[in-house]
Amino acid sequence: MAKVIMIQGTMSNAGKSLIAAGLCRIFRQDGYKVAPFKSQNMALNSFATKEGLEMGRAQVVQAEAAGIEPRVCMNPILLKPTDDEGSQVIVNGKSIGNMKARDYFAYKTKLIPVIMEAFSQLAQDNDIIVIEGAGSPAEINLRENDIVNMGMAEMAGAPVLLVGDIDRGGVFAQLLGTLMLLEPQEKERVKGLIINKFRGDASLLDTGIEMLEEKGGVPVTGVVPYMDIRIEDEDSLSERLFSKKTGEIDIAVIKVPKISNFTDLDVFEQFPQVSVRYISDIKDLGDPDMLVLPGSKSTIADLRWLREKGFEDAVKRYCENGTPVFGICGGYQMLGRSISDPEGVEGGGQLRGLGLLNADTVLAGDKRTEQFRGICTSAEGVFSDLEGLEVQGYEIHMGVTHAAGPHMPFTSDGTGMCSGNIYGTYIHGFFDRGEIAETVVRSLARRKGIEYRGGEAVDHSEFREREFDRLAEILRSSLDMDHVYSILRDFSASEKLSE
Repeated sequence: MAKVIMIQGTMSNAGKSLIAAGLCRIFRQDGYKVAPFKSQNMALNSFATKEGLEMGRAQVVQAEAAGIEPRVCMNPILLKPTDDEGSQVIVNGKSIGNMKARDYFAYKTKLIPVIMEAFSQLAQDNDIIVIEGAGSPAEINLRENDIVNMGMAEMAGAPVLLVGDIDRGGVFAQLLGTLMLLEPQEKERVKGLIINKFRGDASLLDTGIEMLEEKGGVPVTGVVPYMDIRIEDEDSLSERLFSKKTGEIDIAVIKVPKISNFTDLDVFEQFPQVSVRYISDIKDLGDPDMLVLPGSKSTIADLRWLREKGFEDAVKRYCENGTPVFGICGGYQMLGRSISDPEGVEGGGQLRGLGLLNADTVLAGDKRTEQFRGICTSAEGVFSDLEGLEVQGYEIHMGVTHAAGPHMPFTSDGTGMCSGNIYGTYIHGFFDRGEIAETVVRSLARRKGIEYRGGEAVDHSEFREREFDRLAEILRSSLDMDHVYSILRDFSASEKLSE
């Protein structure tokens, strides 16, 4: 049975996901079979496994760091917010419907057997399991029946490393305050503190660390520097979403309120000439070289928002000027003539689309979650060089889009269409192959009349492999790995699972 260790944070976006991924890579490098686990994830970034099951992308990334195939048992519960009060609940990769927050809070303990069955599968197949928490264990209003932080640590018999974010300020208060709000038996599980995202001379923290250890009674396992690691982030707090940098080749993404799978554009980070900006205000749009309508968890509501914010006229104006417009999943649906919801998938009704593609979408039927391998069957305009290139990715969407007349199929198997410089596809990860991404950037450079200087691009998976190794190297030099391994030696999942 596996050894276990759990990473919890003082707040959302403290860096839990990245540190968990880094530990997965370190343990793999050291010769262990390691797997990630998160009992409950709340995110709009998701992934379809080979079996057609849906799971959070954070655990997919961590599985990649561990060198293993993502499995839905690594994230048995996924919550995808539909509005401010509720979420779609996905259990073992399949949706069981939408629930209001209060209803789910009362229901979630019924999912404990599901969680423990998933965890048990991993514990039997691996040497080490790296568990990630969610938010903060000090959210005392959610302590009752907790299944993701200290409740999960108790169920798995796991020791905890607690991560604080110094970049957002008050890290000593974060860590000490969290420890103070834990119950005695919960605090007993915390075996190390990590100060994350530090900039500058770490020796300046020495006196503070001494006081922290004295007052908290828990050793500091390391000070991790602020890392420029290009590995996708878990949620909408990603700094990528707030970058204002404009490169020689500027890609603008309309950041709709329920944006999903924003990581579809991460592959472009390997190109020094390219910037990817996420825009939620029309005044920040500028003069991009490519405009992207991303995936959306609530396509109809986000289309209304897009229209209210004045983006509709802007999108059409760019189309007239020859700027390529690219829609992915929900963004593809918005580009069509209409979106109708006869079964109330998103609350019912029908809405006029942007009318840039000759297609109608009906939101009905089961959610489509499956991996995709095909080609760009045809391509016009700026991206005509994409025609015939292989595409790999995955589909996660409700509804079907039908051509409403003559059309150019963009991606095979009815997954997309194009018209001039307007392109739409259901495929997440469309750009991830190096050949695809490089062709897009070269085409944009040619249209702009500038020289392409990016060299030969690599697949995003290969790019991430290099970043995982960089992450592991930084963590090895920042953390007391002897202490981490001593924690592992003292705790095993077998004790809890055998009860």
